[in-house]
Amino acid sequence: MPLGDFITGNRRTLRDPSELVTAILVPYELAQSRSTFLKLGARRYLVISIAMIAVNLLTRADGAIAAARIAVGSCSAVAKRLPVLEAALIGRKAVAGIGAVAAVSHLGPLAPIDDLRASADYRRDAALTLVRRALEACAAGDGGGMA
Repeated sequence: MPLGDFITGNRRTLRDPSELVTAILVPYELAQSRSTFLKLGARRYLVISIAMIAVNLLTRADGAIAAARIAVGSCSAVAKRLPVLEAALIGRKAVAGIGAVAAVSHLGPLAPIDDLRASADYRRDAALTLVRRALEACAAGDGGGMA
């Protein structure tokens, strides 16, 4: 089953107590793509994030994006993909300026909360900023890092 279906919440999955997870299969094409991970938090390690973003872009020889995967964590009960943004990127060149494609309207799957670390509005704004930065990092061939 897809990982997005398997994880249902914080420390919750669809795994039955009698089952054991023995493997997570990652498609080979991901190894041939560009990826970036960015995180916004009070410290670099051992802290719950305000927002975190993973972007994976598979490009064709001409530099056009053939496939895009974008996931946002800490802005919903579980990490959420942004399928409308992923679709909007297909066919575009992975070059400087690609981050401008990302818009607030693409954040529809997210359901950020207010807590002591950040407000829901701040998380949504941070997620959009980080998605744009991650897209730019992938276009530049950078490996990502901390925000």
